[in-house]
Amino acid sequence: MTESRIIEAQRDDRRRLLEAGAMGVGAIALATLLGSDSLAAASAKKARAKRVVFLCQSGAPSQVDLFDHKPQLAARHGQELPASILQGERLTTMTSEQSTKPIVASPYRFERHGDCGAEISELLPYTAEVVDELCIVRSMFTEAINHDPAINLLQTGSQQPGRPSMGAWLSYGLGRDSADLPTFAVMISGGEPGDQPLNGRLWGSAFLPSHHQGVRFRGGAEPVLYLKNPPGIDTAARRRMLDTQRALNTLHQQTVGDPEIESRIAQFELAARMQQSVPELADLKREPARTFEEYGEDARTPGTFAANCLLARRMIERGVRFVQLYHRGWDHHHNLPLKLPGKCRQVDQASAALVRDLKQRGLLDETLVVWAGEFGRTVYCQGALTADDFGRDHHPRCFSIWLAGGGVRAGTTLGRTDEFSYRITDEPIHIHDLQATILALLGIDHEQLTYRSQGRDFRLTDIAGKVVDKMMY
Repeated sequence: MTESRIIEAQRDDRRRLLEAGAMGVGAIALATLLGSDSLAAASAKKARAKRVVFLCQSGAPSQVDLFDHKPQLAARHGQELPASILQGERLTTMTSEQSTKPIVASPYRFERHGDCGAEISELLPYTAEVVDELCIVRSMFTEAINHDPAINLLQTGSQQPGRPSMGAWLSYGLGRDSADLPTFAVMISGGEPGDQPLNGRLWGSAFLPSHHQGVRFRGGAEPVLYLKNPPGIDTAARRRMLDTQRALNTLHQQTVGDPEIESRIAQFELAARMQQSVPELADLKREPARTFEEYGEDARTPGTFAANCLLARRMIERGVRFVQLYHRGWDHHHNLPLKLPGKCRQVDQASAALVRDLKQRGLLDETLVVWAGEFGRTVYCQGALTADDFGRDHHPRCFSIWLAGGGVRAGTTLGRTDEFSYRITDEPIHIHDLQATILALLGIDHEQLTYRSQGRDFRLTDIAGKVVDKMMY
């Protein structure tokens, strides 16, 4: 087949897709790809949420020290985890050389809070104050046992690299809601040298058109890199350059029919508009003093988790669809009694403030907030168990997360684990189930949001996932 015939066949395929899916999610996605978001209303009719803020706690917080209270373990502290619980399993190799696996009861006090009576650790006092807004899930599970594949699964639906991120899927499926800011924004905080790294593919678009990938915002004087005009180039000159570039790209697109050229044009135009919108977004001087009292003084320091939560609220107000916050440093194989309380102090106040702030502004009902790591931690000790030092290994069998707003059933706790927080005993919820539910809250059928690449249809939930109705009102 000649090149011209291939191009014409591609154009015919796009026309047939538009005609066949004029009222479905495929049409919404195609409208976004072609630069028009008018068909997104078809999905919005059944949506509970319009936007998402995903607070990803990279490194895996310990559920038994934060959300999954196991008071009976105090009597077993230091004893070997029963063989009847392990059943011969070795989930990771990091504790394979330990001759014993002593149980470590959580040293932190749990109390019931709110009208719902959910048990929350003393390490999260601010989260405890908003517990009636939360849906706490104690029965999450995953197959992944190491950080990179596990966080990849959480964010892209696959342990293997090369799939679009959740934010990219939502950008593709729902389209743009802000003319001057990206549909998908990413911010990173926390972490020290040696902590689990984060890779740009976690907010990438993979085989989706590239304008759906996340735009990373950074702390400091330049929130988005390379956004400023270079020395000697003023606004008028920049506009002339963009117009010329657009004309050349349009001519090339008409010749080869490559959708990526349309993405390139859209990205250049968005970058030009962001030159005005991003400085205003990042300028917190007009925020009243009570805002920083609510989020904490760290919110005054660009790049902190608290500052990123405040920016997330400002992005939501301005129509950003998906805001992804990563906070590194939760990988506590050793020295957990020192590291975990400090990590909680970094995120607790700001996470709760975000939920409260969105509610006060009338935005929580249409904004889904998710707080989650990639897996859990073991109830048994990794390394030597001493009075003031212990660690916990990776544990994919069960872990805890919470959700708020956006159609979530507030003031509820889903799922149970056994007395050792080792296995789920009630309402197991897989990563793909969580993803399917997030899409459902946004009005999207996870089985219908697909994109054909390399001869097959791909979706965020791969070939699995079921909507968890108990999470939703």
